Amino acid sequence: MSDVRVIIQRDSEREERVVTTGTTAAELFAGERSVIAARVAGELKDLSYQVQDGETVEGVEISSEDGLNILRHSTAHVMAQAVQELFPRAKLGIGPPVRDGFYYDFDVEKPFTPEDLKAIEKKMQEIQKRGQRFSRRVVTDEAAREELADEPYKLELIGLKGSASHDDGADVEVGAGELTIYDNIDAKTGELCWKDLCRGPHLPTTRNIPAFKLMRNAAAYWRGSEKNPMLQRIYGTAWPSKEELKAHLEFLAEAEKRDHRKLGSELDLFSIPEQIGSGLAVFHPKGGIIRRVMEDYSRRRHEEEGYEFVYTPHATKGKLFETSGHLDWYADGMYPPMQLDEGVDYYLKPMNCPMHNLIFDARGRSYRELPLRLFEFGTVYRYEKSGVVHGLTRARGFTQDDAHIYCTREQMSEELDKTLTFVLNLLRDYGLTDFYLELSTKDPEKFVGSDEAWEEATETLRQVAEKQGLPLVPDPGGAAFYGPKISVQAKDAIGRTWQMSTIQLDFNLPERFDLEYTAADGTKTRPVMIHRALFGSIERFFAVLLEHYAGAFPAWLAPVQALGIPIGDAHVDHLEKFADAARKQGLRVEVDSSSDRMQKKIRNAQKQKVPFMVIAGDEDMANGAVSFRYRDGSQENGIPVDEAIAKIAKVVEERAQV
Repeated sequence: MSDVRVIIQRDSEREERVVTTGTTAAELFAGERSVIAARVAGELKDLSYQVQDGETVEGVEISSEDGLNILRHSTAHVMAQAVQELFPRAKLGIGPPVRDGFYYDFDVEKPFTPEDLKAIEKKMQEIQKRGQRFSRRVVTDEAAREELADEPYKLELIGLKGSASHDDGADVEVGAGELTIYDNIDAKTGELCWKDLCRGPHLPTTRNIPAFKLMRNAAAYWRGSEKNPMLQRIYGTAWPSKEELKAHLEFLAEAEKRDHRKLGSELDLFSIPEQIGSGLAVFHPKGGIIRRVMEDYSRRRHEEEGYEFVYTPHATKGKLFETSGHLDWYADGMYPPMQLDEGVDYYLKPMNCPMHNLIFDARGRSYRELPLRLFEFGTVYRYEKSGVVHGLTRARGFTQDDAHIYCTREQMSEELDKTLTFVLNLLRDYGLTDFYLELSTKDPEKFVGSDEAWEEATETLRQVAEKQGLPLVPDPGGAAFYGPKISVQAKDAIGRTWQMSTIQLDFNLPERFDLEYTAADGTKTRPVMIHRALFGSIERFFAVLLEHYAGAFPAWLAPVQALGIPIGDAHVDHLEKFADAARKQGLRVEVDSSSDRMQKKIRNAQKQKVPFMVIAGDEDMANGAVSFRYRDGSQENGIPVDEAIAKIAKVVEERAQV
């Protein structure tokens, strides 16, 4: 047998090793139990891969991003095997890894029940303990069709080879190269236990799955299209250790407690009535207070920064979106047209920017007016698929705090810098403090304008982002069709990341709308356009804050900032006078004069997460004072009325949490 020279890469260290022909990646990393796959020339390989002369081989740790995906996809295979052992007539769909877990779609006679999921999980545990080997096998298209003749969805995927989409998970099954099937082989007998069409790679054996749990099932259209059959999807999660699984389940429990849809109902903030439609919310009085305060503070800060407010209609002729390019690039996300005025197509607007361009173009503009900062709380409509609509965070109708800034090329960098600084500071005012930035660059298949303009815009945004001193993460191909963007990613109280503000630099829409201003030398010059949404959408930002604070908003945002709780009926009048005085200072104060006992009133206030419970009894009345009880149960007694009102006002003014 001849010698083979390979290089083993570990972080920045390279080790050259001479091995015999036929040596596998598993042998290179023998004893390193955390290594579950290999990367060779940028491609992921099973540990059973036989290394070739001159190759650089890197071990893939189970806790790395690629390692977690391999673990979770392997667990999805085990789940599919368990389903077919328990439900032999089940047909296989797709089973990709997703964030924090995996799913697999099945065509079954009736939906899975919670008892079914328990039985499937138990069967998976049996398969895991058997230590079945994942064995890769290259097949021709014809052989795959013959082997999988009873799997209609797999047959469809075979026909997608080379064009499978990442969006629906089909690319985990078939790629652009050879077609492969993974066999699950009994460790003792070598007998075939199960097989599935798959690109791989996989774990060496099912015993390499340390910890998993099935979470739930749901209906899902095949490959995400409403034109296709409805399948049953089972979601699960898998982790490198039982401790990590336990931590994840605890995290999910906390996230469930904070779910804005649940809190929105419990706190009487908003609802999404079936009679109106999916993704279209109504705000109740208490939610309306929070939203108004959010908007009022944002409006004031924008005025301080030199923004001018505009208003635009909700619908427009389709010609406007032909000019902007939205009908070419964004039609799938728009509501279908309404035919009015003898057959003219009108659309609900998905964006505000085309209308702001018309405002800029309504009269001649001088360089002396620039930068011109136009701002609108503009309601837009986007036809999201029913499967992705989620409360207020993914809606079909929502209001953007949308700004478009028109400036000269010379003003561009400074204006972007000021805009990003303003955005970050305003988000901090609402209580978000942990950020990183994402730079989205050109999608080579979906863009307008010249490569040179894109390069200049991208480099300008990069320099502006780096000045903030925050981590900057690349997002290749993630830009809108008209220009690159910076996205502000914010972490909430339990560590989840939310995309917040976006800032996009655009040389193209001014060109498409033929926007001009008169320069200092009298020539007509094209402005640069900056798109900027701070909240993204008010509804989504409302949901993020609701979950971030778990409903316990700081006093400045709380719908009821203080609630008077009398010990007895004789103390109601004292608290009503307190409330009247507080309201005159702009505070939102109510008094619970119901017939409930005091302890129940306190429990109700705690459930409603009121920042200040203002309690009064005989001693408080005699001394012209009140007592404070806080959300955590602590208490502060005998505070003079004027001092108590001043304290609440100070907490509100400072936007502090209590």
